[in-house]
Amino acid sequence: MMRCADHTEALMDRPVSMGDRPDPILRDQIFNNADSFAQTFDEAWQEHSLSDPEHGLENEAKLPLILERVSDHPFLKENPEMARQVAEFRLRLLGL
Repeated sequence: MMRCADHTEALMDRPVSMGDRPDPILRDQIFNNADSFAQTFDEAWQEHSLSDPEHGLENEAKLPLILERVSDHPFLKENPEMARQVAEFRLRLLGL
């Protein structure tokens, strides 16, 4: 049986797929809009922080890594510049 920590490490070694959401209802709630992207971005940011709290990366270095992890989100695919702006706004808004 896989421990929670092992599962988290396994997830952190690969991009976040929109189909990886554990709850099937949530998996179906991916939309091509800024709100859906913001939620996905926030989750990926927090997962990274939880998996490696001592990563030592500044936000400027961490941002491209997280954007890569959520690269299959439809909003990011169709609106990469706007998605980056949403991500930067989330960082300011949440004080991350």
